Amino acid sequence: MKLLILNGPNLNLLGKREVNIYGNQSFDDYFIKIQKKYPEIDMEYYQSNSEGKIIDKIHETGFDFDGIILNAGAYTHTSVAIADAISGITTPVVEVHISNVFKRESFRHHSFISPVCKGTIAGFGLKSYDLAVESFLNEQVKEN
Repeated sequence: MKLLILNGPNLNLLGKREVNIYGNQSFDDYFIKIQKKYPEIDMEYYQSNSEGKIIDKIHETGFDFDGIILNAGAYTHTSVAIADAISGITTPVVEVHISNVFKRESFRHHSFISPVCKGTIAGFGLKSYDLAVESFLNEQVKEN
């Protein structure tokens, strides 16, 4: 199984920014842990603060990978372009959020991405990514 974890804007600052919301662990440190937890999965990680680069990565991986785990950050609430990119690929996408967006500002309550994703996981901290990985593993078990 080949999965891409794709993070959007400001997620490069995890462990430094708003630790009361996002925790004090960097994503690079977390990625090492999740790779060790799931050694049977070929997992790649990409982060960009640029909407166009996120779209390019979706296009690049969206026909060859088994799944994409996407935390689009603030683009979740603004980007029709990312939603269109997801609609244009065959690889399933799971939307994740570290925080529970529904406990936050009202503008975060709408996602342009959710309607074109396989599912959405939010509010479990970095564990949201683990749950997304598990969703792909469970799907693989059902198919076999």
